[in-house]
Amino acid sequence: MTDLKDKINKNKLPGHIAIIMDGNGRWAKKRGSHRIFGHQNAITAVREAIEGAGELGVKYLTLYAFSKENWCRPQEEIDALMELMTSSINSETDTLIENNVRLLVIGDMESLPPAIVDKLIDVIDKTSNNTGLTLLVALSYGARWEIARAARLVAEDLASGNINKDEIDESLFNRYLTTSGIPDPELLIRTSGEYRLSNFLLWQLAYAEMYFTPTLWPDFRKEHLYSAIVDFQNRERRFGKTSEQLNCD
Repeated sequence: MTDLKDKINKNKLPGHIAIIMDGNGRWAKKRGSHRIFGHQNAITAVREAIEGAGELGVKYLTLYAFSKENWCRPQEEIDALMELMTSSINSETDTLIENNVRLLVIGDMESLPPAIVDKLIDVIDKTSNNTGLTLLVALSYGARWEIARAARLVAEDLASGNINKDEIDESLFNRYLTTSGIPDPELLIRTSGEYRLSNFLLWQLAYAEMYFTPTLWPDFRKEHLYSAIVDFQNRERRFGKTSEQLNCD
């Protein structure tokens, strides 16, 4: 896989890549360790994905870090994840700034511990003027929660007279999502060999190309990202059209 980067056409990069980071628990279990050991060793994979995307010139990268459903996990694991999240924010802030990465967070911030929210807001503010890769981290996120929230906000604006029912279309609805102003992902990567979306960006992934790898997330490196991008660039994206229609455009 050493020459995969050379196979990438920089003029056909996916503008937005989303990753479901899966397999930490199984990675740890294979080594006879607790699940949190897998989460701790996933930090390198996160760095590799961010650096790899940034070096290539990808504009947006979204990482599914903690889902709404993850709150149902054992409290011991949740506490360890929150602690790991806090330490990671502290240790990675300078790196994000140095690499010109802008941080955004999507998800139910109100459900996160206040100390973490304060740290995230601080990093979001410190990186707000960065012009390189935009890193979106999905925390306490669920697509059904997001869509229901957007529908509620639309209903509130409709009731208050800020919009009328004839204005409601896909474009307007997009403005009420947590990803408002962010282009939809063109490529979704899921690690660990699972083949499902797990309530992730269900609206935004409508026409994304999907790439599944058996690699467990802690083992994910830049070469795996390159492999997914090469695969993406070898696909024909039709968006409901036929191949003949695309060739006539």
